[in-house]
Amino acid sequence: MNNFGRILAVAPPCAAQQQQARGMATLKAISIRLKSVKNIQKITQSMKMVSAAKYARAERDLKQARPYGEGATAFYDRAEVKSTEEKPSKLLIAVTSDRGLCGAVHSGVARQIRNELAIDDSNTKVVCIGDKSRSILQRLYSKNLILVANEVGRKPPSFLDAAKVADEIAKLDFQEGKIIYNKFKSVVSYQVSDLPLYSLDAVSKAPKISTYDSLDDDVIKSYMEFSLASMLYFAMKEGACSEQSSRMTAMDNASKNAGEMIEKLTLTFNRTRQAVITRELIEIISGASAL
Repeated sequence: MNNFGRILAVAPPCAAQQQQARGMATLKAISIRLKSVKNIQKITQSMKMVSAAKYARAERDLKQARPYGEGATAFYDRAEVKSTEEKPSKLLIAVTSDRGLCGAVHSGVARQIRNELAIDDSNTKVVCIGDKSRSILQRLYSKNLILVANEVGRKPPSFLDAAKVADEIAKLDFQEGKIIYNKFKSVVSYQVSDLPLYSLDAVSKAPKISTYDSLDDDVIKSYMEFSLASMLYFAMKEGACSEQSSRMTAMDNASKNAGEMIEKLTLTFNRTRQAVITRELIEIISGASAL
């Protein structure tokens, strides 16, 4: 056993060295964060350009789809269709999409449906077009969800998509309902609106249904199936245009916020670097003076 040992006393680093190391670590952290924010700004700018192109197409498609919805609602207004039941079973259709990063487009639709369910959720069924509305509503009202349509928003909505959803909705039993969607107003604004839905019995007993000649139950049923698909198509087009415009605005704001953050981080980085350099110069001058 070797009893001869050597004890080495390690001197602790001086305060100047600790400050220098701390300054370099801060510079590295700021540099990493600055690079990350710049990358995020590039992504948001790219998404803004993509959304601008999609918005231009969605606005053109919306002009062609508006007669579908306006014609269907005009029929119910002129015939003065109303529900004949005291407590009718209701159906609420939420028109959203699967994609996010577009402001409060989806939450606005879900909020209105939550308000409707808060009044009476025992006799109300909900159909969600798009995963975003489903994910918001299933937390509190999962028992009211009876149908969900996925894969919405990746491509522009077509009349075939609306017809498939309308076929599934036509199998449901309800006396009245609403299609809740975002109505496009301008590039920077939209409004949550709704379109009415009625049962075959309510339309047949409408006060002014005689305004339209040669209408029997089969003709009314066929027209209601077509009008349901038409209103869904119109609502999906309105929602798609509102979504793209909102996403374009959201990405523009995100890019501006990233630019402001980059300016602040750059200023902080330069000040920290200047402080480190000044501290090192003071240390060198102090050391030279001591010699």
